[in-house]
Amino acid sequence: MSSKKDVEKANEPLVGSFEGIGVTFQLIRDTITVISPTAGGPSEKVGIMAGDQFIKIDGEEAFGKKVDNEYVQKHLRGKKGTKVTVSVKRGSDKELLDFEIIRDKIPLNSINAAYMLDNHVGYIKLDRFAQESTQEFKEAFAKLQAQGMESLIFDLRGNTGGYLNTAIELVDQFLEENKLIVFTEGLRSPRQEWKSTKSGLYTTGKLVVLIDEGSASASEILSGAVQDHDRGVVIGRRSFGKGLVQRPFNLPDGAQIRLTTSRYHTPSGRCIQRPYEKGVEDYAKEMTKRLEHGEYFHADSIHFPDSLKYKTDGGRTVYGGGGIMPDIFIPVDTSYNSKLYTDLVRKGALNRFTTDYGLKHREEIRAQYADFEQFNKNFVVGKDLIDGLKKAAEEAKVEWNDEQFKRSEKFVLLQVKALIARNVWETQEYYRVMASEDAGIQKAMEILDNEKSYKKMLKNK
Repeated sequence: MSSKKDVEKANEPLVGSFEGIGVTFQLIRDTITVISPTAGGPSEKVGIMAGDQFIKIDGEEAFGKKVDNEYVQKHLRGKKGTKVTVSVKRGSDKELLDFEIIRDKIPLNSINAAYMLDNHVGYIKLDRFAQESTQEFKEAFAKLQAQGMESLIFDLRGNTGGYLNTAIELVDQFLEENKLIVFTEGLRSPRQEWKSTKSGLYTTGKLVVLIDEGSASASEILSGAVQDHDRGVVIGRRSFGKGLVQRPFNLPDGAQIRLTTSRYHTPSGRCIQRPYEKGVEDYAKEMTKRLEHGEYFHADSIHFPDSLKYKTDGGRTVYGGGGIMPDIFIPVDTSYNSKLYTDLVRKGALNRFTTDYGLKHREEIRAQYADFEQFNKNFVVGKDLIDGLKKAAEEAKVEWNDEQFKRSEKFVLLQVKALIARNVWETQEYYRVMASEDAGIQKAMEILDNEKSYKKMLKNK
């Protein structure tokens, strides 16, 4: 059972909007620091800028240990049309600037990135299956198509799911008319099917879907349908295995009870839900068990009994038993996994340093590089930045170890560059920088660039 507050909080990212002042912020040294105002939002309209620090909210001091994410939400979010006054410190100005902001509805985008990887391959990363995701996808697709996209990489890694209707609408974009997308069936729930329509935007072009152990529910419906119909190549690691249909019952006070009524099945008949007959505790330890069995590193550590064999439209063998097993396995990259890197992230030193640097040097970087493409091509993380990161580590009480840094150096420096790009431009630029060392994307590009390899992957072996 979930309370009214919990229900509203859980639904917010899926509904796709909230009401507030419209800023992306970080708490830097107990101070609310604006990373960027939402384009067209209330804060941008009154002149709030990246780098501004909120010192007072409605006349009350808004810094120090009392300030956390809950404090920010309580004081800056609110009903559309209500007012909030903020006193801002900007740069080296000694005087605070006062702004009166009228709260409004702020959109929450579910697509984190949509750009061209080269002249022919487009890339879209979907964070969740939200209310507006289909429209966002159509807009992103049209943008990439106008740039010459011939093949698409659709990234669902870490996507835990969302609305069933959105999943069906997005699968519909890839399939020809009258193809089974998903069906549900339960002990006391008759089979219910959903099929594709003739409105698909991309029913014949080359397609790769990226998944991992964090891809669940709606992500598994989409990747399972794409795989079962031999519509595209699925790359990554076995997905989470969450395929229960839960019917919500709303209570008078706004709270909600959810009852499991049936399970999701892919078109070939595979049950998406992983087994839970051994009890809740065993079920909860599934990810730990996968790690212990070596599944994240070696595909041959995963064994499926013959009873779980299913066939795709073209006769390829796929397996049930929970989750979607990809056509091409990508192991977890452990090359950067040092205690130093973990501590830099866990204690916030990496994020704090790159945020500070991005805000301080934003205009300088924009002046030096004509656009992000020039930055991505020419910006080098040199000794000055490494020294700055060391200092940030010291302030965060992270013990710097040169041997561990050497092990993680390539990835850490790429992270520094990507996070600076995010703070100077947009979130999408983070993914664009990281793509050069992303094994899943690189394998997808390799498959898409070779017509023979792509077709071979989708034929009966």
